Amino acid sequence: MQVSSVDAAGNGGTRRGAAVLLEILRSEGVEYIFGNPGTTELPLMDALLEVQDVRYILGLQEASVVAMADGYAQAARKPGFLNLHTAGGLGHGMGNLLNASVSQTPLVVTAGQQDSRHTISDPLLFGDLVQIARPAVKWAQEVAHADQLPVLMRRAFHDSMAAPTGPVFLSLPIDVMEEMSSVDIGTPSVINRNAVAGGLDQLAETLAAISPSRLAIIAGDEVYASDAAAEVAAVAECLGAPVYGSSWPSRVPFPTAHPLWCGNLPTQATAIAERLSDYDAIFALGGKSLITILYTEGPAVPPGCAVYQMSSDVKDLGRTFYTPLSVVGDIKASLSALLPLLQAAAAGRQDAYAANAATVAQQRRTLRAEAIQEAQSRQNEAVIPPRVAAWEAVRAIGPDVAIVDEAIATSSDVRLFLESSWSGQYSFLRGGALGWGMPAAVGASLGLGRDRVVSLVGDGAALYSPQALWTAAHEKLPVTFVVMNNREYNVLKNFMRQQKDYISARDGTYPAMDIVDPTIDYQAMARSMGVPSCQVTRAADIAPAIEASLASGGPSLVEIMIAAG
Repeated sequence: MQVSSVDAAGNGGTRRGAAVLLEILRSEGVEYIFGNPGTTELPLMDALLEVQDVRYILGLQEASVVAMADGYAQAARKPGFLNLHTAGGLGHGMGNLLNASVSQTPLVVTAGQQDSRHTISDPLLFGDLVQIARPAVKWAQEVAHADQLPVLMRRAFHDSMAAPTGPVFLSLPIDVMEEMSSVDIGTPSVINRNAVAGGLDQLAETLAAISPSRLAIIAGDEVYASDAAAEVAAVAECLGAPVYGSSWPSRVPFPTAHPLWCGNLPTQATAIAERLSDYDAIFALGGKSLITILYTEGPAVPPGCAVYQMSSDVKDLGRTFYTPLSVVGDIKASLSALLPLLQAAAAGRQDAYAANAATVAQQRRTLRAEAIQEAQSRQNEAVIPPRVAAWEAVRAIGPDVAIVDEAIATSSDVRLFLESSWSGQYSFLRGGALGWGMPAAVGASLGLGRDRVVSLVGDGAALYSPQALWTAAHEKLPVTFVVMNNREYNVLKNFMRQQKDYISARDGTYPAMDIVDPTIDYQAMARSMGVPSCQVTRAADIAPAIEASLASGGPSLVEIMIAAG
């Protein structure tokens, strides 16, 4: 191997492009490369032998690789780096790459490309990677020479974190990775993105003029990205305002134990409008908080309800709903500047705000207590109801263990039962393409310093990326995979039941929505990949099984047999 000595700044002399790439990654603070190697990645794999502080995390399928990097980036709050294999590997990863794009997860996505010297002859594995990736990323480009790596890689890390955050893509031809270069990689730029919004004095006066009890706050995913939970709580407490989460969230970015937390909004426009009908205005923090699934007639924001927004992404402001005033800026920095202005503008009405806050807190306690009582009253049913499974699982997990949720049958109940002061506890499948949850939990554990994580996953979703089990075992990660198994695509059946003119809604027949004949053996699947497993059929056994798994210090799978919802 022709590699020169490394200089005092950490730059090599003349070395291969793959070595240049690793130097850049080290300088950017990259801990892990998530990947599945092929022939075009061999120069990178060889160069890794000389690097001790960047670890390669092997995923057995590219969809899992992308989701692992996504889970890592969200948990670590910095870009994840991944390396896919040619057009086929990029194609495998596209579903979860679209998930990352919708969730605005900062990722630097690379893929090995065929040797550019013979692409004219249409070699095996060749494809236009830039065009394939472009719909799912902020931008895509191919590196033409090893000397371009410092500029393009640093641009990728920078742009993945620039508002709106999201994945970017670079194609890495094998000849570029093998090309000899003496390029200086330079050093990472220091960029302060904590811009404070303008117009905050006007916004403070406007919000303070709204009658107590007539304003609702929506804490969107951007609150988590900005680490602004404390600032949102301070603003909510100042105004005595309830705090709702997004209708289809990537995160629950607000402490669920806070008395002003009112849970997530529903997913249909009419239901959202009904929930918001008691308010004269909403203050939406971050964009895309009112995502809907099935169409219903009418807008999500009811007539007469004004929309005020704050986001670092100017394109989200006024995008769907008219706003009399919205501001552009970092959520955390801008709310910190807004709070004293708001306190001054709202002075003299604190008793009214406090009274409304007490009412909101009591309503929340009542709703949660009723749900817990119902779950407890159904403990002994022959087949475990989804709400009971959700309550027992949340109770066992507790407030301090991260949850990565892709179990749609129980997700709304899980969010209802959460009671934690940690605003980073819960993450969810915002993109909607199944196969994200299990590998995202693996990445989240790595992003949290190999801490414990619980992956809640539906039985159907568990079949999309089961390869994550092997990586969890290989890396000895304390990830507990909880499969909520109703042996069907329950969410689809429920959607069909809502369509009264569907044949299925009348006669209860649902083509291709049952996972039976044969029945999937999830325990055997887990054991085949080195993960201990057990099956639970009684509600009383759920908490002990999850608690034992969390105490084991390693990966395990708990299959919970639940009733159709």
